[in-house]
Amino acid sequence: MISPTSYEEIADIIKNKEYLVLFFTADWCPDCQFIYPELPEIEKMFSDFEFIRIDRDDFLDLARTWDVYGIPSLVVLNKGRELGRFVSKVRKTKTEIIAFLADLEGKIQE
Repeated sequence: MISPTSYEEIADIIKNKEYLVLFFTADWCPDCQFIYPELPEIEKMFSDFEFIRIDRDDFLDLARTWDVYGIPSLVVLNKGRELGRFVSKVRKTKTEIIAFLADLEGKIQE
């Protein structure tokens, strides 16, 4: 998972990668901590996607731009255009994230 350190780096990644999962998070968030251990396996399952960890507190303007006010949240992009979102303040489970990404992956392959 990529953890960018600047807005410029995020813009470059969005510009140059085809399929992205913007994973909005924060280290203080207990629901984020809950899902962190599952992310490596989820990333392996969905290798067509590049996962980017965005600390919501460090990139608050970006979170607002993407209408992300609850974390953890995922916004999936295709060439910079939103393909889907799993955005809320509710804890997400591994099963829910897999189902969300599998649905999008199926739409991509159609």
